[in-house]
Amino acid sequence: MILLVVFAFLYIPMLMLIIYSFNSSRLVTVWGGFSTKWYGELVDNSALLKAVGLSLSIACASATVAIILGTLASYVIVRFRRFKGSNLFSFMTTAPLVMPDVITGLALLLLFVGMGQLIGWPQDRGVITIWLAHVTFCTAYVTVVVSARLRELDRSIEEAAMDLGANPLKVFFVITLPMIAPSLVSGWLLAFTLSLDDLVIASFVAGPGSTTLPMLIFSKVRLGVSPDINALATIILLIVALIGFASWILMRKREKRRLQEIRGVK
Repeated sequence: MILLVVFAFLYIPMLMLIIYSFNSSRLVTVWGGFSTKWYGELVDNSALLKAVGLSLSIACASATVAIILGTLASYVIVRFRRFKGSNLFSFMTTAPLVMPDVITGLALLLLFVGMGQLIGWPQDRGVITIWLAHVTFCTAYVTVVVSARLRELDRSIEEAAMDLGANPLKVFFVITLPMIAPSLVSGWLLAFTLSLDDLVIASFVAGPGSTTLPMLIFSKVRLGVSPDINALATIILLIVALIGFASWILMRKREKRRLQEIRGVK
């Protein structure tokens, strides 16, 4: 019963959002009949579509770079535990997890301003500064996800490959990387979601002409939410649900295949 209440609390608001995206009334809290006109007006809203494209491009780029940096950092933390400054490295890598967004955004703003005055780059804040800021805090989340998977791996397979003559680099790409692929997918999706959802940090490091979707929606909320926002949110929910379901299917098949291989070896 408690589980049903929790799920209802989470998903009923999303269901209401989808229903009211087909509301003909301009007042988002008053039902005026079924209509799909807001989806048509969404296509003509150039500012909203530009913010969506900017947020999606930044999220994809941030998640991709965060996966690379987070995987390297987690590999160093898990496999190279004994080196000078290892504890400091682990702490600095995961520090953005517990750092308030306001502090992170302000620190990055001061960093970009100082770099602009010292070396002349970046001259203006915009897409690049938002991307760098998102990579900074997304890498911490990816590191935690991938590190958990690396600690669970059976290193005997990697050691057997090296005994057969494979060098460490080949072992990483041929053995380790496929085994941690589910965590890479999960880390990428998590980083993509965090970047797409970020408002506070982006507000500090953004400049003119670089308004992301959360920033645009937040500015509209203060004046009243327009119905086309509901239509856009419905489309985003559908896309995210499809991507999440497809990723879950792929990871489930991969996990079943891995279990079957382990049982076959035994």
